[in-house]
Amino acid sequence: MAATRPFNDDTAYWGVPWEESYGYPQARRVGNELFVSGQFSHDEDGSLVAPAPLDADGRPSDFSTMGEQMRVCYANIAKLLALYGASLEDVVEETLYVLDMDAAFAVVGKVRKAVYGSDRPQAASNIIGVSRLAQRPQLIEIVCRAVIGAPATRG
Repeated sequence: MAATRPFNDDTAYWGVPWEESYGYPQARRVGNELFVSGQFSHDEDGSLVAPAPLDADGRPSDFSTMGEQMRVCYANIAKLLALYGASLEDVVEETLYVLDMDAAFAVVGKVRKAVYGSDRPQAASNIIGVSRLAQRPQLIEIVCRAVIGAPATRG
């Protein structure tokens, strides 16, 4: 499964079952803007990477894989952006939805700086704590908006 634009040049898909059942694209281009749907840490087969272990109630019991899940989210975003000739440098805003704020804050700075290649990434960033995400072992989901050709500023 690779990111593709099978229906038209303005929408992108992974080809995963939840796109069909929920009914949405992974990314949509409008003019020079790209809107990327919430990305989580799935691999090319649609399987969750670094899933959190679950307790007896089906809730994550360990948040130590937050950083790895976050890195894979950004890698998936980068693959979608590349379909349009864009990159993470074109991201102007992102929202991170996390299950555990402390676990996220422990890794978010290091991960963001690494994926954006800057000590001061130029994407406006929001982080929101939520009670649950789409898949139970999922700890994070990232949504972003990019502007193709946005002037990059390295910090």
